[in-house]
Formats: sequence, structure tokens, C-alpha cells
Amino acid sequence: MRCPYCGHDDTQVKDSRPSEDKAAIRRRRYCPDCGSRFTTFERVQLRELTVVKSNGAREPFDRDKLARSVMIALRKRPVEPERVERMLNGIQRRLESSGEADVPSKMVGEMVMDALANLDPVAYVRFASVYRNFREAKDFEEFVGKIQGPAKGRGEEE
Repeated sequence: MRCPYCGHDDTQVKDSRPSEDKAAIRRRRYCPDCGSRFTTFERVQLRELTVVKSNGAREPFDRDKLARSVMIALRKRPVEPERVERMLNGIQRRLESSGEADVPSKMVGEMVMDALANLDPVAYVRFASVYRNFREAKDFEEFVGKIQGPAKGRGEEE
């Protein structure tokens, strides 16, 4: 493993242990060249996934990119990091288990939407606003109206 600080190619593992959710191995590493310490995570990868964008562009599946977009939606929300990690692991496992190496970006987006709907309603709306490309306040209003269902929360009779 290359040192992220000095680029030295030969770092040493000082400690290994499973992560909290047992889905990864957490390794503390030491660089003998510059003396820096850093942490890496090792995960099981069932298959190489390629995300196919709506314009036909293809890029390797990047779990970190997925995690960043979810964390933006969850910013300042009271959701435990362990629940987010389980959600991300579940999405990745479902994608890897789908039997397809090429995964449409729409499928990934819908999986994230479904998972966020169950995790945090505010994060769900935030993610949807970017994913569904909301342009105006009425787009939010229509979306929230759909997820609330008819007459819920608006003082109307059912």
C-alpha cells in the first residue's frame, strides 16, 4: 500500500481488526519512510461493476462516490453512521448480486431513493431534489405531496 503522505510504496500493517459492521477489515498502517500513520479499509468485492449513465457513458462503480452523495443528503440529520454504512453495504451487495456487470445509473439512484425513504424523510427529499433535477419550489411541493399521499398533513378530509 502506497503512503498517502510521501508516496513510499512499502508501508507496514500495525493493526488489523474488523470494522463495526463486520463488512470490512480496518487496518492501521505505518510508513517507515516518513513515519506517518494512516487507516485503510478492505472490503469483499463480489464482482466488478460498471455504472452505465443515461447518456451511455460508462464508469466503474465507486462506493465512495455513492457514500459522498448519501452523506450530503444526510448532512445535519440525526442518523447513526452505522445505519448509513449498513444501507450502503446493502445497496452494494444488491448490485453485485444482480448478476449484471453493467448497472444502469437509474437502478442505483432508485435503490438509494428507496433506502433513504426508509432511513430519513428529509434526506430522501434532498436526494430526490438532485436526482430528479427539481427546478422550482413547485417541484418540491409536488414530490412531497406524492410521498405524503392525498390529503395527509394538509387539513383536508379523507
